[in-house]
Amino acid sequence: MKNHRSLKAIIILLVILLVLLLAALLFLKLWPPFGGRASAEDRKNYEDRAENYRDGKFYNDGDFQIVRETEQTDEYIMSGKGTKPEGEIPVAEPAFDEELREDEVRVTWFGHSSLLLQMHGMNILIDPIFSERSSPVSFAGNKRFSHPPVGIEDLPSVDLLILSHDHYDHMDYNVIKEIDEKVEQYIVPLGVENHLERWGVEEKKIRNMAWWEETKVGGLTVGCTPARHYSGRSLNDQFATLWASWVFQDEYHKVFESGDSGYGSQYEKIHDKYGDFDFVMTDCAQYDVNWPEVHMFPEEAIQAAQTLGAKAAMPIYWGAFALANHPWDDSVERFVATGEQAGLQIVTPQIGETMNLNSMENSMKRWWKDIL
Repeated sequence: MKNHRSLKAIIILLVILLVLLLAALLFLKLWPPFGGRASAEDRKNYEDRAENYRDGKFYNDGDFQIVRETEQTDEYIMSGKGTKPEGEIPVAEPAFDEELREDEVRVTWFGHSSLLLQMHGMNILIDPIFSERSSPVSFAGNKRFSHPPVGIEDLPSVDLLILSHDHYDHMDYNVIKEIDEKVEQYIVPLGVENHLERWGVEEKKIRNMAWWEETKVGGLTVGCTPARHYSGRSLNDQFATLWASWVFQDEYHKVFESGDSGYGSQYEKIHDKYGDFDFVMTDCAQYDVNWPEVHMFPEEAIQAAQTLGAKAAMPIYWGAFALANHPWDDSVERFVATGEQAGLQIVTPQIGETMNLNSMENSMKRWWKDIL
C-alpha cells in the first residue's frame, strides 16, 4: 500500500513536470516577442549572400567566444559610483522638428543605443528602445534607470528604421507594434526581417542586408558593415540572425554607427572601403573581462574611432541600462579621457538633446559628473 502511494506520487509529479515543460515550449513558440524563424528558402538565400553563414548560423571572423572566464580584473576602472545612478538623470527637450537642410546632420540620443539620425533630409531611427525593460516580458528583466525624453507619439515620421541586431535592448517588440504606421522602410541584418513579419510589418517595407551590401535611398547610401557580436531572442536561436554596424553616406557627410561590437579587424576593413568618417557613434559600455569579444572597452572604442579616421566621436550604449558590473558612468569617463588624450573631438549630448554636426561644441558638457 505504501509503495502504491509512492508510485502514485511519482506519477503525479511526472505529469506536473510534463505539463510545465509543454507550457514552457508553447510559451517559447507562441509568445510574439520571441519573434519569427527563417524558412528553408530564407536559409538558402542567406547562404548565397553571406560568406559568414553556414549550417543555419552566422559567424564572426576568426575565433569567437561569448564568454571567456578569467580571474583577471579590469584595472582601468575610473569611476567609484554604483552600477546604477542614485540621482535622477536629466533629459533635454529634443529639437528634431526644426527644418533640416540637405547638407545638415543632426543626432538626438535617447539613451543606450537608441537615437534619431537626421541626414540628407531624412529621419533615420536606430535601435529604438522605449520600454521600461529590455525583456520579452514586462514584469522581469533589466529595468531602465533613465527615461526616454519623448514617447513614440512625439517622434516625427520615420523614413528609415535601422536595427543593428535582434537582442531585446535593441529590438523592442512593443515599439515596433506602436511605431510601424510611422515607418516608411526598415533596414535590418539578414534574418531580423522574420521577427518584423511575425509582428505584422509588411514584407514590402523591409530590406534585409548582408555584410558589405549597400542600398541607396534617395541620395543617401546605407551600408551594412561587420560587427563582432551575436544574436538571439530565445533559448535555441543564438546566431540565427545577423548583427551589423552601419554606414550612412551622402555627398556631404559620412557617419558610422557601431551597433554592439567587440574590437576587431573589421574597423580597418570598413576604413579601407569607405575612408575617413566625419562622425562615429561607438559601443563603449556593458563591457567585462569575462566577455571581451562581445563589447568594446572604452579605450578600444576610441581605437576604433581612430582606425575609422573619425573627426568626432560620440559614446553610445550607456546611460539607460546596467547590463554589466562596471560603474554606470565609467564607460563615458574613460571614453572621454582616452579620446581627449588622442586628440579626438568627443561629444557627449544629454539624453534628448538634439546635436547638429555643424555646432558640436555645444554638446561637450560633461553633464553626468554631479550625478552619484
